[in-house]
Amino acid sequence: MVDVREARYFVAVAEELHFGRAAERLHMSQPPLSQAIKTLEHRLGVTLLHRTTREVTLTAAGAVFLDACRTLIGASTAADAAVRQAADGQAGELRIGVVTSSFSDPLPRILELFQRAHPRVDVRVEEVDTRVAVQSVHRRELDVALVRQLATPPGLERVTLHREPFVLAVPAAWADAADEPWDLARAAELPWVWLPRRISPDYHDEVVASCRAAGFAPDARHLARSINSQLAMVGCGLGVALVPGGVARRPERADDARVRFVRLEHPATIELSAVWRPETSPLVEGFVHSARAAISEGGAAHS
Repeated sequence: MVDVREARYFVAVAEELHFGRAAERLHMSQPPLSQAIKTLEHRLGVTLLHRTTREVTLTAAGAVFLDACRTLIGASTAADAAVRQAADGQAGELRIGVVTSSFSDPLPRILELFQRAHPRVDVRVEEVDTRVAVQSVHRRELDVALVRQLATPPGLERVTLHREPFVLAVPAAWADAADEPWDLARAAELPWVWLPRRISPDYHDEVVASCRAAGFAPDARHLARSINSQLAMVGCGLGVALVPGGVARRPERADDARVRFVRLEHPATIELSAVWRPETSPLVEGFVHSARAAISEGGAAHS
């Protein structure tokens, strides 16, 4: 096997066709260079250079070997550059977990900023529940996750990106006064489309606390697995659901005409957080920075 150092030695001699000039180019003395080429030829079992007292020329095998050495050096240089770029957060792979409700907002804005600053990073996105996302970050299956997490999970880092008020998603036919804020107690007798606690514990608990504060226990008649599923079920006229206000700003979809988002008089808020492992990388730092910047810009745009 030829190492990169030997390849550089041979390329210098083959291009200069003079051991003295090649040694100067390599900033070394001539005897060690001559010995290195002889050792290389002996190990390969071929003559790479014809030497006389007047000139040095390539053999046919040497010409083929020269191309191979240039390829090896190029690959080594590219690998060195890739490692440095990865260390600087400019290249590599970033695996991101995202709760469903963030795909419409704020993830598009975050990715736009992140990829603008890190065009050579290979971004991999996975839709995940909060509970699963935290486990996946622990298991190193994800590098960072956007979740509805109110407390820092053991062994991880967390930062709150933003807080948004709950709104009540109501079938359009039921929202006779959708332009006016509702007291949540008005939904006490309505059927609810429910997100089970195992999907997103903190999110579930905030919804339960909001209902309790309004003086009722909701009739959790229908079960969904994501906020998008909740909205689709609300659009079918099955019931109502408390959802983050950001989903009301999502791009228009086919079922939007069937769902109205009703502001509440005293809404609780729900957080969107980023979680990652403590041994953070520049890529994760760059993503969190982009997330904060995107949400800050989005807040100004929506104010």
